[in-house]
Amino acid sequence: MLTLDTLVERFRRVRERSVMLCKPLQPEDYVVQPVVDVSPPKWHLGHTTWFWEAFVLKHHKSRYQEFHPEYNYVFNSYYESIGARVLRTDRGNLSRPTVQDVYNYRAFVDEAMMQWLCNGMESPHTRNAQELMALVELGLNHEEQHQELLATDIKYILGHNPLFPAYDDMLPSLKQVTEPFAWISIPEGVYEIGYTGDGFCFDNELGIHKVFLHQYRVANRLVTNAEYLEFMLDGGYTNFRHWLGEGFQWVRDNNVQAPLYWLNFGTAAKPDWKHYTARGLEAIPPNEPVKHISFYEADAYAAWRGARLLTEFEWEVAAPRIAHGELWEWTNSAYLPYPGFTRAEGAIGEYNGKFMINQMVLRGGSIATPPNHARPTYRNFFHPPLRWQFTGIRLAQKH
Repeated sequence: MLTLDTLVERFRRVRERSVMLCKPLQPEDYVVQPVVDVSPPKWHLGHTTWFWEAFVLKHHKSRYQEFHPEYNYVFNSYYESIGARVLRTDRGNLSRPTVQDVYNYRAFVDEAMMQWLCNGMESPHTRNAQELMALVELGLNHEEQHQELLATDIKYILGHNPLFPAYDDMLPSLKQVTEPFAWISIPEGVYEIGYTGDGFCFDNELGIHKVFLHQYRVANRLVTNAEYLEFMLDGGYTNFRHWLGEGFQWVRDNNVQAPLYWLNFGTAAKPDWKHYTARGLEAIPPNEPVKHISFYEADAYAAWRGARLLTEFEWEVAAPRIAHGELWEWTNSAYLPYPGFTRAEGAIGEYNGKFMINQMVLRGGSIATPPNHARPTYRNFFHPPLRWQFTGIRLAQKH
């Protein structure tokens, strides 16, 4: 059961980890935004601090004075009900506030939050301690989500620097695949989907409901680099027959020839593939799971293998029987609400529901995912072309 003491300690640990992830960076690294989907590390540090100020301190700590009147505009992400904000594409223009300003902001808000927590979360607006604890728990999970984004955004920033600088070895390496490929049969039946525990979950996991699944087969492991290279060598990126129409257009428009971070230092006739990692450029381990794959690529590879991707319901049912947690696994399910889904009142209601369009569900977690987020019901979601997250491929087949 969550207590105030455990909440205080967890707040301290979560806030420290955000700073730790940025410790290997140089000041110049904090501001870079190579593409719209990647936010500068400085913005992540500011935004996760703004969340505590905007949602907790300004409403529930008596006589709280915000750190800077313009920071609501600078560090708001997508909350329309909280006011105007810097456009997402312009986050890389924020040379000010400085990195030191943002760390000062974090220290100021952390001190105020610790005072408020240690004083029993006294609030002028509510006496319901459980509601306040739930709000803090949401804030902690929100910051942990941004820690995962920090790790992947930093890799994108440094991985697109022409010097390919190393970052740090904080994230574990993927495990080598040693078991031979095999199919696991899942019987036909009616299964219950959704979160049923008594701990924290996001609202998009709620709405327990039943689904009928035909018998199917799921791969016992993820697709490896060597297996994906076979697809490439067989003309996988040039044969439209494997691809969804939109996916093949994406390949042509962006001249995609390999997974993200793969670089050919040889020739087309005699390739010499390497990939960027947190340790810099390295040879590609053939028996590691292939990563940084878009939904389009995952779907095309599955078609080439005479297989398909799992639906998110098939994935959740199969989860107890498969090894997962190393890479996010694309499913062939659109990100939609479960039956009975309702948005919360106020700005918190903008957290998940407004994004339930034009995105695909991923399941399973990755090496960058906080351990408490890698539960079988967790529903991650991204647009089909995106691949800067640690995403991989698991195959399925009709039985």
